Amino acid sequence: MADLLGSMRKTHHCNELSAADIGNEVVLMGWVHRRRDHGGVIFIDLRDREGLTQIVFNPDLEKTVHGKAHDLRSEYVIGIRGQVEGRPGDMVNPKLKTGEIEILVTELKILNSAETPVFQIEDEIDVSEAVRLKHRHLDLRRPKIQKNIITRHKAGMAVRNYLNANGFLDIETPVLTKSTPEGARDYLVPSRVNPGQFYALPQSPQLFKQLLMVSGFEKYYQIVRCFRDEDLRADRQPEFTQIDMEMSFVGEEDVMSISEGMIKAVFKEVLDKDLKVPFPRLTYAESIDRFGLDKPDMRFALELKNVSDIVEGAGFKVFADVVKKGGMVKALNAKGCIGFSRKEIDDLTGFVAVYRARGLAWIKVKENEWQSPIAKFFTDDEKAALAEKIGMEPGDLIFFVADQPRVVNEALGHLRNHLGKKLNLIDENEYNFLWVTHFPLLEYDENEKRFQALHHPFTSPYEEDIPLLATDPLKVRSAAYDIVLNGYEIGGGSIRIHQWETQEKVFKTLGMDKETYESKFGFLLSALRDGAPPHGGIAFGFDRLAMLLCGEPSIRDVIAFPKTQKAACQLTNAPSETSKEQLEELSLRVRKIKV
Repeated sequence: MADLLGSMRKTHHCNELSAADIGNEVVLMGWVHRRRDHGGVIFIDLRDREGLTQIVFNPDLEKTVHGKAHDLRSEYVIGIRGQVEGRPGDMVNPKLKTGEIEILVTELKILNSAETPVFQIEDEIDVSEAVRLKHRHLDLRRPKIQKNIITRHKAGMAVRNYLNANGFLDIETPVLTKSTPEGARDYLVPSRVNPGQFYALPQSPQLFKQLLMVSGFEKYYQIVRCFRDEDLRADRQPEFTQIDMEMSFVGEEDVMSISEGMIKAVFKEVLDKDLKVPFPRLTYAESIDRFGLDKPDMRFALELKNVSDIVEGAGFKVFADVVKKGGMVKALNAKGCIGFSRKEIDDLTGFVAVYRARGLAWIKVKENEWQSPIAKFFTDDEKAALAEKIGMEPGDLIFFVADQPRVVNEALGHLRNHLGKKLNLIDENEYNFLWVTHFPLLEYDENEKRFQALHHPFTSPYEEDIPLLATDPLKVRSAAYDIVLNGYEIGGGSIRIHQWETQEKVFKTLGMDKETYESKFGFLLSALRDGAPPHGGIAFGFDRLAMLLCGEPSIRDVIAFPKTQKAACQLTNAPSETSKEQLEELSLRVRKIKV
């Protein structure tokens, strides 16, 4: 086949040349970014993934080449040969790395034409995300998105270099595996050679990495694709990437130390930023008490205050009755926000309703009085106690939520984050890391009337708490730890159960009978009986970490080909219907049901 390029071979990328190259002949290739005709002389900004170089077609230099340049339009793919020249002083562009030079073109090859793009290949474009994702190949040409993908690549390389240097082995685990649903729904894959049976795509390599520890590999990692069929949001995708690691003969401190070293290496390599380690730590109980959430944004204050003890005997029955029924009342002091309008307060009431709060009481603190529908229900002593505990000062606006603890904490925790943004309390250039530790092992599911693992059923309880599995399961603490960055959980892990007797006790506490757990996890129990070392690990959400490194609000802008919030690919129109023949090969028949 003929070589379209002929003797033309690229010598530099489009962000490489400088004044030091003046006088040299070069060959560049890329896309026509902009075209300007200045009365005969044609200027083109040539773009590749690295940046821009201005190229010049002068009729006095090469008339034939200049004639061909009249045909060039936006996004044409071209190759040019020419000489590097310095720009005249008044035409130097200090904003461009190549702004001191331009290329006088002596040879032009039009490698491909292009239709007029549906949107401009610019960073600041006024176009919907749906259109961008439908034409993702064009969207990926935008410098900002290309920079994000390159940043993600650099982060991945930094992870690999760090873990390789610390004795970890990169080992692949299966993608077609057994369905063991204990969290989100699995994505299922029908087996043609085993009619009526299904594989599941892995939500995580959790069990396989534990088996690798039992097999004696000691230090494992993968940058691995995982799949969860769950409701989506800005920082969640149906297929996502984890930095997955596991170690033998370790405790919590060992895993956290390795993790901190890895994150420190990534930030140094990608952002040239030196992080201070070790990162601060909060217990789960303290995090919930002070901030309402187990992934608090520590870049600003606004801590929650539990005032249940003050209001339980108050004349305000809404508060008093909630406390008597085992609930709680917490307050959040929006300092200096007395000027909020009634509409703004009503909007915030609607905001907390999303988190099942049935109301949002409020008090505006004036110099000599409280302005509030509930002020009249409190005695002077109760007012003084509330003022002291909440730190109330003239000009403050106090919000209260009264309900069951989970509702109160979630509602006020998210309100805290919302106010942090609304009041511009957050330094967007700060990276605030935090470890949250000592999670409960279990939580109680009111709908299913059974205990569930807060993380997963292979998380180790603290040894001294194991007897509580039989008497008071909700008091059992786990050797689990999450790493939080700016209010996002970017990683989570635990020390695992390595003794089969303890694993069986946990399965039974979760309501599984022997037949059930042997059917689902018999291969794991068998491995634990064959001599499993103490082991633990962690998994980082790589997409979420890349999002924060790039300063983006959505992980879709750091993934080359993301799905929408309906788990659809706008570019390829997946998912799609399949043929009757394919279904028959898989022994499947589709019956649509109303949801």
